[in-house]
Amino acid sequence: MRQPNDFRKDEGGAAMVEMTIALTLLLTLTLGFVDFGYAFYQWNAANKAVQVGARTAAVSSPVSTSLASAANTADSALAGTAMGSGSFPTYSCTGAGGCARFSQANFDTIYNRMVPFFPRLQPANVRITYTATGLGYWGRPGGPVPTVTVSLEGLTFQFFFLSGLLGLNNITMPSMLSTVTGEDLKSTWP
Repeated sequence: MRQPNDFRKDEGGAAMVEMTIALTLLLTLTLGFVDFGYAFYQWNAANKAVQVGARTAAVSSPVSTSLASAANTADSALAGTAMGSGSFPTYSCTGAGGCARFSQANFDTIYNRMVPFFPRLQPANVRITYTATGLGYWGRPGGPVPTVTVSLEGLTFQFFFLSGLLGLNNITMPSMLSTVTGEDLKSTWP
């Protein structure tokens, strides 16, 4: 039988304990790089979705059908003169509506162009805003020329490994937006 002093001097399992500690730290670090790389991918995909949404909104029919009549005027002296900044109210719509005379079909046209770039996107995350910035003229047949802003709100980064290891579940993605000057606001997209 071995003496108790012999156990204190024995280093037979030290390498395995050191390897376990080092491997745990190395594995956590590696999985962290993978997760944050994926978060960066999500950020870029959401930004691209916003850019595509803004471009689509600039050339398609407005989500708020009230915008088409915003340049109408009963004052014949005003007809043909430039519209000033703030000459019509700002129309801000989400997938749930929230704006005057909301057109779900027009919203879906924009939303469906965005989803292939960021599949986790939900209609409630998308906000489309039309603002008067002094373009167009009173009495313009197609309505005013708005500045269109598409933004994403209420999204979170999705983590696979670190959510279980370190509890990184709900890190909110910063709100992102893209602004484009409206064009003819055609009724169909090619």
